[in-house]
Amino acid sequence: MRIGVLAFQGDVREHIQAIEKAGGKAMPVKRAVEISKLDGLIIPGGESTTIARFIKEEGLTEPIRAQVSSGMPIYGTCAGLIILARRVENNAVFSLKILDVEVKRNAYGRQRESFEDEIEVEGFETPYRGVFIRAPLISKVGPQVKVLARYQGKPVLVLEKNVLASTFHPELTSDDRIHRLFLSLIDGSKKS
Repeated sequence: MRIGVLAFQGDVREHIQAIEKAGGKAMPVKRAVEISKLDGLIIPGGESTTIARFIKEEGLTEPIRAQVSSGMPIYGTCAGLIILARRVENNAVFSLKILDVEVKRNAYGRQRESFEDEIEVEGFETPYRGVFIRAPLISKVGPQVKVLARYQGKPVLVLEKNVLASTFHPELTSDDRIHRLFLSLIDGSKKS
């Protein structure tokens, strides 16, 4: 199983460690040629405008879209969610438009308003501790998008077919259940 973590900026090392803790193997990726060899891809949190610029400059837009269209699971956290979104409400940035959600950048506040809180995740027996750092808000979800978790009534973890996304940063906790969920998507895609 080859899982890539888009390595232009953000929590690359933390996602690699979380995937390995969850039982997978991950590596940093930056080039289009690497995308076609992956079984799964993570777009980490960071600065969405910076990540978007590198995706365009490195010619990754179509390779990522093609792989996801053919069934490869992808997971976006925070800025990664913005990059995956079909629509970005405020301060529109380039996105891959592969997840049928509308998002609002930095909706939970600036860096100093970052916080952690317990969230209930569908299928988890105990609450998950979400780390929200300049988190985007999912303001609308399409009809095929399944909401797996909410915070104060708003979606914070969503799934549409092989596209998983969270407004929070699971790579910054010791709880590997979200990364295990992503690994299960990859396992399922390889069996179909």
